[in-house]
Amino acid sequence: MFRPVRLGLTAMVAATLALTAAGCGDDEPAGGDGGPVTLSYAVWDVNQVPVMEELAAAFTKEHPSITIDVQMTPWADYWTKLRAAVTGGAAPDVFWMNGPNIQLFADNGVIMPLSDKVADAKLDTGVYPKALVDLYTFEGKLYGLPKDFDTIGVWYNKELFDAAKVAYPADDWTWADFKAAAAKLTNPAKGVYAVGANLSGQEYYYNTIYQAGGQVISPDGRTSGYDQPATVEGLRFWTDLIKAKQSPDLKTMTDTQPLQLFESGKLAMYWGGSWNVAEFGKNEYTRSRVDVAPLPAGAKKATIIHGLANVVSAKTSHPEQAWEFVRYLGSQPAAEILGRKGPIPAYTGTQTSWAEANKQFKVQLFLDAVAYAVPYPVSRNTAAWNEVEAKHLTQAYSGEVDVDTAAKALAADMNALLAKE
Repeated sequence: MFRPVRLGLTAMVAATLALTAAGCGDDEPAGGDGGPVTLSYAVWDVNQVPVMEELAAAFTKEHPSITIDVQMTPWADYWTKLRAAVTGGAAPDVFWMNGPNIQLFADNGVIMPLSDKVADAKLDTGVYPKALVDLYTFEGKLYGLPKDFDTIGVWYNKELFDAAKVAYPADDWTWADFKAAAAKLTNPAKGVYAVGANLSGQEYYYNTIYQAGGQVISPDGRTSGYDQPATVEGLRFWTDLIKAKQSPDLKTMTDTQPLQLFESGKLAMYWGGSWNVAEFGKNEYTRSRVDVAPLPAGAKKATIIHGLANVVSAKTSHPEQAWEFVRYLGSQPAAEILGRKGPIPAYTGTQTSWAEANKQFKVQLFLDAVAYAVPYPVSRNTAAWNEVEAKHLTQAYSGEVDVDTAAKALAADMNALLAKE
């Protein structure tokens, strides 16, 4: 993690990229002069900075004339800062990219297509999960080399489960099991809730939508799935928890994020990703109190799979050096380093080192989940309909409108936006 993919990259990004498209898409990047070069490398996860710096140092050891400046910007500010850099012509040479934004950045010529370079180097993209290669391919061209991947699980507080005399989640638990546990784990007198029904797709409602048999968007990316009954059922999973007061209300979770509530013992369960291993492993409260279980099954088992890619700015002054760095980051040696100290590496065969490095938790489930994982839902301009998701689902989660009404209105608005792509 990766940090989670959240609602919130605004439509302003699309507008900004459209304005800069002419300047970024048509010109060939300038070449380097062959002398010493410093490449800027933008990332957004503070937990990964040490391993990114280690990878940078390992690369420089092999390429003494190229130094890497790892630049960390928190997720909350990452896209705003990147948008400003693109507008000002000073985008990082290499930076992290996620699924919701890849098509937008590629379509507007902000990032460099890598297909020709991959072919010239005879790289085998089959070493990465196909879902990730497909995710970072736009109009037949590959724009990023997969870095890592993540799936979702239910982190749970063993201390709170024990206090409520609730058995720890089984590997084959179901929605019914989850709901039964949630009722017992909620303790208003102590300010403890079973779970935080966070308004976030990747960790929460996207999973339950697909578990219910619904879909967020059609496979061709042209039609919303929010007007399907099964999709509504996946949303209702969360709104029912809020109504039953087994989750804090939306205002409470806006004031204090569910992650903070979980790390302070106020939530018994937290739906989170494999990226939380680093956070929970070093947090004094969670490192000895929590473990993780697979997501409960609805009509079927499902989890969202996503992963980051490293991309090259189309306007970098050092395209060959930047590509060489991205190529290294996508290699097996880099993946081995990443797996020992970072998220799950995307390079097939290197995930064992990640599992071994994090064996204090039952992390194998994140690897096993790939078998029933669903790719993160995206389109050419994911950000646009993410905005209407936030608008309509906020109304449903806050109780302003019922979930059926919100979902139908969301589907209509989303379809109108998709028709313009």
